[in-house]
Amino acid sequence: MAGKFELYQDKSKDWRFRLKAGNGEIIATGQGYASKSGARSGIDSVKRNAADAEVVELGED
Repeated sequence: MAGKFELYQDKSKDWRFRLKAGNGEIIATGQGYASKSGARSGIDSVKRNAADAEVVELGED
């Protein structure tokens, strides 16, 4: 099963999204947005930018 984005309003009425893996685990969450369209733009940004994102290690183990 493919992952999916869930778009919802939180208790403060901000719009948010979360990305769930195919197994239902939440693997990313978005910030709060004042509008649904803002949250949808955030989803679009993740879709555009994440596929080629570089992995940068910070600090030591």
